Order: sequence, then structure tokens, then C-alpha cells
Amino acid sequence: MNQTHEQVINKTDLHFFRYCQDLYGINRGVYNTIEQWFYNKDILNIVDRRKYILCFLEFVYGNEKGDGKFGKEGLVNKLKRFWERLDTQME
Repeated sequence: MNQTHEQVINKTDLHFFRYCQDLYGINRGVYNTIEQWFYNKDILNIVDRRKYILCFLEFVYGNEKGDGKFGKEGLVNKLKRFWERLDTQME
């Protein structure tokens, strides 16, 4: 069954993580880091945070299936670039 992002956002944490893992190749540690980063940015609502997680992963990998790797820039640097891009779009 091919699920859309909207269908999976409200499922259990394990199910949502596995969706991200299958689609983008990330492991639990990477997922936890991404989620904590958005939580620290005051995205406290879980549904909103999951939307940010998916948008971030799409920002990194585009329409391609991910490999879970973040290259030279590293995960936190890519999160910062993503966040800066959001800020400039909101101005």
C-alpha cells in the first residue's frame, strides 16, 4: 500500500518513523535528531512537527529515494539551511 504523507502523519510514532526510514533511508538516531531540532525551534505540536520533518527530508532528497546520508555539510547544517530558507520565504 502506497501511503501519502497526509495519511501517515497521524499514525503512531513507530509507523511514522518507519515511513521516513523506508522513504529516506534515515535511521532512528537521525530521525530523533531532526525531531528534537524542530521541537527546540518551538514546533511543539506533533502533527506540525511531522510536517516539518517531511518537508525537511524532501528539501534534502527532493523526489529521490533517500540514502540516509547527509554528506559533508552534516545534518545540523542542512537543518539550519532549511530553517533559513523558511525564514526568507516568510518575509
